[in-house]
Order: sequence, then structure tokens, then C-alpha cells
Amino acid sequence: MREQGTTNPDPRLELRADCGQCFGLCCVALPFARSADFAIDKDAGRPCPNLRSDSRCGIHTRLRETGFTGCTVYDCFGAGQRVSQVTFGGVDWRSGPPERARQMFDVFPVVRALHELLLYLNEALVLPAARPVHADVRRLLTVTEDLARQTPQELAGLDVDAHRRRVNEVLLRVSDLQRAGLGGGRRKDRRGADLMGARLKGADLRGASLRGACLIAADLTGADLRGADLIGADLRDTDLTDADLTGAFFLTQPQVNAARGNAGTRLPGSVERPGHWTPEG
Repeated sequence: MREQGTTNPDPRLELRADCGQCFGLCCVALPFARSADFAIDKDAGRPCPNLRSDSRCGIHTRLRETGFTGCTVYDCFGAGQRVSQVTFGGVDWRSGPPERARQMFDVFPVVRALHELLLYLNEALVLPAARPVHADVRRLLTVTEDLARQTPQELAGLDVDAHRRRVNEVLLRVSDLQRAGLGGGRRKDRRGADLMGARLKGADLRGASLRGACLIAADLTGADLRGADLIGADLRDTDLTDADLTGAFFLTQPQVNAARGNAGTRLPGSVERPGHWTPEG
């Protein structure tokens, strides 16, 4: 996505949503069901009633109080602007035949998945302990970027899961190297663990692998998560009040946005403190 001949000190900055360059794809392409996260049901391919004709959200500043919390914790990792402006050359889904709109909606989640992998791979390159596998990371970074540049037809037929498995093999090696020496041994391998509602207040989780763990509504108040691998962990309504996530890696902004925290929550520099977090938590 970078213009030829330019450099970016942190490529991850390009993997952030720029809604001004997108045609509201997440508000149309994706389905959602009436729940604590969404006030209504919406089918995939049907525009959200709050989407305006200029591709802006009509209730953007009131999403939480109007029952659309799910929208506030979603991030396309820059896929929206890429599909809108690059893959489909700046042509809005509203213009042209319905077939093109459906193709755009099919391609959007594919590119979103590729961009999430790009985010992890770029982060792996700044983890010093992972230097022994940086060559493999760079190779996969190039392959993933090339896949994201494909035509709509090629993207629609891409086996994203197969590519994700290839990337994950290397990211697992990155995780092992980065967590070595931080107490992240077998005792702290909580990959895929069901920790919904778990009472982990003050827990020592330094260097733990929490890949894909379900931490919905878990109490991690004051927990030590320094150097933990949080890729894919479900942090919805997780209490991170006064928790220390310094050096935690593969943590995304949507995960942080879905959790609860306070001014005492220490976060890695790769994410920002959500505006809805209160000083008290």
C-alpha cells in the first residue's frame, strides 16, 4: 500500500482503518445478530441502517449508548481502504452491477484476514528474541503482501485458512523464542484455554502463551502479563484494571478496545489506551 520510493518507520501504521478512504464495507459486508454487542440483526451484504450515503456512520459518536458496542471494538486493519481504493480502484459498491458489489463484499474479509497476518508478521520483525526466524518472517511477509495485491477474482478464490496455518507455524516459533526466559514454560501454556469468567486477580502470567484463550469477563485485575503472547485471545469484557501488559505481543487494538481497564493498566506501545476506559476502570 506504500507508494513506491517512500519508507515508513513502522509499517504497522498502514494496517489501521482509514474510514475516510473506505466505502463503509464493514457496515455492509459483515453480518451481525441482535445481542449485547448489536441492537439489531443484519444480514451480510445488507447496509446497516445507520450507514449514510457518504459512507459515514450516522451514530458514530453514540455507538455504545445506542447498543452498537460491537462496532466500537472492530478494526479492519486497513483492509477497507485497500479493497475500496486499490483492489476495486476507488469504485463505490453503490455504483455498477450488483455482481461487483457482492464480489467486493466477498473480498473484504479475505483482505482483512491477510492484513491481520501482516500486522503480526511486522510485529515479529521488531521482537529481538525472534531474530533467528526473521528470515522466514520476511519471506512470509512478502508472500502475504503479494496475496493481498491480487485481483478480486484471485482473492475470492484464495484459501486463507491454508495460508494462515503456514504463517502460524512461524509465529509459534517467534512466540517460543520471545517468551523463553520469562517463565513462559509448560506451566504457562494456556493456548486455547477456556478461562471465561476466571478469577485471575494478581495472577503471574509473565511470558504465558494465551493464544486463542477465551478470557471473556475474566478478572485479570493487577495481573502480570508482561511478555505474554495474546494472539487471538478473546478479551471481551476482560477486567485489565491495574494489569501490566508491558511487552505483551501480538495484542491488537480491537482486543484492547473490547476489554476494560483504567489509568493503571500498562499497555505495550503497539496499542493505544481506549477512550472509553475510565480512570477507575
